[in-house]
Amino acid sequence: MNETQIITIALASVPTMITVLIGILINNSRMADMNGRMGDMNGRLNDMNGRIGDLRTHMDARFDDMRDTWRSGLRRVGEVLDTRLKHLEER
Repeated sequence: MNETQIITIALASVPTMITVLIGILINNSRMADMNGRMGDMNGRLNDMNGRIGDLRTHMDARFDDMRDTWRSGLRRVGEVLDTRLKHLEER
């Protein structure tokens, strides 16, 4: 092979190499963008998990309050029924 043939083969493969290099660089920039978006999404998910935990704590407190309210109400109803039953038994 002479020098002219080698230069021709090298020049023929240069556009392909440049195209592949450009594709790699573009893909790398898109991957970096996606990585940044994923980091933002993880931050949002952590915030949401914190809010859900706060809501769960608040709801647990509300359910405990309602349970106490129902128990006191039922206790009063039981006391009224006991009083009425005693009154009927005395007659």
